[in-house]
Amino acid sequence: MKVSSPPPTIMQQNKKGDMTHELVRHFLIETGPRGVKLKGCPNEPNFGSLSALVYQHSIIPLALPCKLVIPNRDPTDESKDSSGPANSTADLLKQGAACNVLFVNSVDMESLTGPQAISKATSETLAADPTPAATIVHFKVSAQGITLTDNQRKLFFRRHYPLNTVTFCDLDPQERKWMKTEGGAPAKLFGFVARKQGSTTDNACHLFAELDPNQPASAIVNFVSKVMLNAGQKR
Repeated sequence: MKVSSPPPTIMQQNKKGDMTHELVRHFLIETGPRGVKLKGCPNEPNFGSLSALVYQHSIIPLALPCKLVIPNRDPTDESKDSSGPANSTADLLKQGAACNVLFVNSVDMESLTGPQAISKATSETLAADPTPAATIVHFKVSAQGITLTDNQRKLFFRRHYPLNTVTFCDLDPQERKWMKTEGGAPAKLFGFVARKQGSTTDNACHLFAELDPNQPASAIVNFVSKVMLNAGQKR
């Protein structure tokens, strides 16, 4: 990544000559059983996907010297004609996508967000007695936000979370799974953190489990992260 000035350690060495090459700092991303993280940075959390790592560092720098700046356009796009046919990915991000998932629980987080919020919500949910009764909801993601519809109205009818209130989305960093009451294979847990309505500081973590093997939790999380990144580029 490019920084505005060389690191203090370089400046202390009193190097002379052209220092522009020192403005580019290199960071390695390593993969592990819990996802991806910045290598050699013990204070960095694990992220379930690369897009989640990039998005979180565009909000707060964490171990990086500054926040990441998301490009306004794809640098690999060589198209000169902006009036050409719309890109299918851009169309999908604009129109949104939807699938059915299991809504598991909502947990108050106070000001907590990021992987720690997903982990805490999962721990509290799995430790609850009795265990929350999961219900099938329609999970739609678009440029307007995330909309949950409980078609059977067991817990609620419809909830909408504007995209500018959603601060994080990822898999459970500890890869714990939800045991379905109707049987079947354990399902991966994922969630998103959103500011509570009318608050600028208090968050809630909304927890889900994948329902359809053709709509895995990782794909849902990646799409949410892409929509969030796309919205960040336009702001």
